[in-house]
Amino acid sequence: MKVYQTNEIKNIALVGSAGSGKTTLAESMLFEAGVIKRRGSVEAKNTVSDYFPVEQEYGYSVFPTVFHAEWNNKKLNVIDCPGSDDFVGGTITALNVTDTAVVVINGQYGPEVGTQNAFRYTEKLGKPVIFLVNQLDSDKCDFDNIINSMKEIYGPKCVQIQYPVTTGPDFHEIIDVLIMKKLSWSSEGGAPKREEIPAEEMDKAMELHAALVEAAAENDEGLMEKFFEEETLTEDELRQGIRQGLVTRSILPVFCVDALKDMGVQRLMEFLGNVVPFVSDMPKVHNTRGEEVEPDSNGPESLYFFKTGMEPHIGEVSYFKVMSGTVKSGDDLTNADRGSKERIGQIYACAGASRIPVDQLNAGDIGCTVKLKDVKTGNTLNGKGTDQRFDFIKYPNSKYSRAIKAKNSADTEKLMAALLKMRQEDPTWVVEQSKELKQTIVHGQGEFHLRTLKWRLENNEKIAVEFEEPKIPYRETITKQSRATYRHKKQSGGAGQFGEVALIVEPYAEGMPDPTVYKFGGQEFKMNIKGKEERDLPWGGKLVFINSVVGGAIDLRFMPAILKGVMDCMESGPLTGSYARDVRVVVYDGKMHPVDSNELSFTLAARHAFSEAFKNAGPKILEPIYDLEVFVPADFMGDVMSDLQSRRAMIMGMDTEAGYQKLQAKIPLKELSNYSVALSSLTGGRASFTAKFASYELVPNDLQQKLIAEHEKETAEDE
Repeated sequence: MKVYQTNEIKNIALVGSAGSGKTTLAESMLFEAGVIKRRGSVEAKNTVSDYFPVEQEYGYSVFPTVFHAEWNNKKLNVIDCPGSDDFVGGTITALNVTDTAVVVINGQYGPEVGTQNAFRYTEKLGKPVIFLVNQLDSDKCDFDNIINSMKEIYGPKCVQIQYPVTTGPDFHEIIDVLIMKKLSWSSEGGAPKREEIPAEEMDKAMELHAALVEAAAENDEGLMEKFFEEETLTEDELRQGIRQGLVTRSILPVFCVDALKDMGVQRLMEFLGNVVPFVSDMPKVHNTRGEEVEPDSNGPESLYFFKTGMEPHIGEVSYFKVMSGTVKSGDDLTNADRGSKERIGQIYACAGASRIPVDQLNAGDIGCTVKLKDVKTGNTLNGKGTDQRFDFIKYPNSKYSRAIKAKNSADTEKLMAALLKMRQEDPTWVVEQSKELKQTIVHGQGEFHLRTLKWRLENNEKIAVEFEEPKIPYRETITKQSRATYRHKKQSGGAGQFGEVALIVEPYAEGMPDPTVYKFGGQEFKMNIKGKEERDLPWGGKLVFINSVVGGAIDLRFMPAILKGVMDCMESGPLTGSYARDVRVVVYDGKMHPVDSNELSFTLAARHAFSEAFKNAGPKILEPIYDLEVFVPADFMGDVMSDLQSRRAMIMGMDTEAGYQKLQAKIPLKELSNYSVALSSLTGGRASFTAKFASYELVPNDLQQKLIAEHEKETAEDE
């Protein structure tokens, strides 16, 4: 295989909704480029992209698949991304390491929520976009309506390069207004027959051609001057203007294909090879120090590892992008993230499950290697004298969580190892061993995302697992002042145990003045502060601990033991066993014994005194509240709002964004547990949402009583 230079390499992501036909398109692209001799199909389970057993089981892409095609002395590295929002991590990874997004639209439905999500990510990353309307042979396809929807959503930047003469089962002709030809295919697809545009289509074609010429001219001053003088541009000038417009996102070209019948794919490949930007045309990536890194083949060697695949009989396959320099087999590199040394073995150009050995890859290129010792997804490997690190891929927050455990407890260690290994393949699977909830929690992007994880554990790893609803990390606090005294006394021969602690608890708020006096039952307690410690609690909120003991009633050396007793109770609140927060504790009196007092005695005394005072201080349970954004088609707005209100959500606002309604709400975490499933069911999978932790708020009284009763029942059962 030829060694391609940076200015001969183009990196492209295929993105779009589930069912839009990206995997089928990938097959036709590979076939047209001569990489494969025969096109596979999703139904036959023999495509280059969906080659993992779980993908063949479900008939959906789960992982982004990297492949390449050589076209007209250019190298096109293509990443076919999963369409389901549950596997959005693959899309985000691909868009970060490629330079152009081909957004595939299902001709039956037009722009869907998956289209919007993908486009939103390209917007954030500033990536050029080409729209590709697929499945034009469907009875349901209304191309004009799709174009109108796209112009409403994306504005006048949406410029047609092609349109179909007719859609439905008779589709086999496209008018291309860039080359001003009619393209037609036989029933087998493949190479088109190029003909003059028929007279009955000429007016429409000329109108669209003029719009394309004007859009292309706007991106170059020289072209604009020529356009004003001659009102036209040559084909090469058009390509130049479109390329510049792609880089600045001022042009969003629209193409037509029927990927299943291989109609229009060859023409798409020509456009990708001739027009879309090279790696060298795109804005430079920044390293973690904020420095621009030039994709220069003569620069220092630096590889960024963006994906890890686990393949049977091979193990880890590590996919990388050459950020700078040139990589060759046998290179000795240093892992900037882990400090370890690595020797690169054979390097490959990617082709799905197949790999083609190559001698070297230059800056901007994408490849893979196997059998690295200590390289994880997100790591950077550098050549001698180079100190680069990259951390530019940001994944969305999780949307769906489940507690997971092995059905056979003997498999617990094996399960954890498998989960950590699988997280290398998909960083949006987040594994948390919660000390607080005493559960292992797996966070993902949706129910299907976690169902896929379970399938792989049970079928690939042979570990039987079960999911449970995760417990909610409630918090406990108090609403008023209270005081308590407790004496711990134990005498059983020899040295005894003695410690007495008198303390006051009250709610703590940031900036509160130090206490000077308290009143309880008509009695006044003056405070004389001897010491104060503020603790930011790992689970949020604060504990303020004040020593106000006078007259040597308790030695200073016992204060750490008293604080330990208080902290023990803060870690397991008396209402539900949840963490407590935002409490001020003032130890103002007590007693000790010259022989029997020790640290343990005061820890136990403090525990009991604090627990009693806490229960009498108007204790309240707090629950986590999340900021929720729901993107929903207008038709489903009423149903979605009703469902949210039934979940104790508070609607904060509504807006319109890119043709969809955007609902903003605050919702308790408990009510989000199955929200992804419910939203999908309500909207036929056409809505999406994001959720982010906002704050802790008081639980309603009726729910608080229910939670306390449940905790008491659980505690009694454990005893």
